[in-house]
Amino acid sequence: MSGQFVAQDKVISFTYSIVDESGEIIEQSDLPISYVHGGKHDLFEKVEQALEGSVIGDTVEVKLTPEEGFGPHDPDLTYTDDIENVPAEFRRVGAEVEMMNDQGDTRKFTVSHIGDGKLTVDGNHPMAGKTIEFHIRVTDIRDATPEEVAAGINPMEMPVLH
Repeated sequence: MSGQFVAQDKVISFTYSIVDESGEIIEQSDLPISYVHGGKHDLFEKVEQALEGSVIGDTVEVKLTPEEGFGPHDPDLTYTDDIENVPAEFRRVGAEVEMMNDQGDTRKFTVSHIGDGKLTVDGNHPMAGKTIEFHIRVTDIRDATPEEVAAGINPMEMPVLH
């Protein structure tokens, strides 16, 4: 539908890539992702603001500092232990393990380093501490249904930008 632009209560569909400070693509989606503009979703506020007023086919670039994006890297979420204390299935870089603290809260940790008989896991988001840039291409805009406005998302698609 012509004349549609990104505004409150519109379902916005887009493709994106995220690049780091060196220009390397660290995440990309060529399949459109949808959200309800101005609704409840996991899109970064600065990204949503940058999309405001865009039309189908527009490309928007948004740079996020760690504070605006995935947060600073928290060294308290990095743990190193003797590799012998770690089950064999987790003894590879990239392995993920869910751990629970004394309060019952769980967090996913990723094995980030193995060396000198030690294994390190990191509970930070992989993009924590990084300045990143989103490259977003608007692929579709339509009016949201009352159900989508209430939910804040297109029930068939969940945004991944969180």
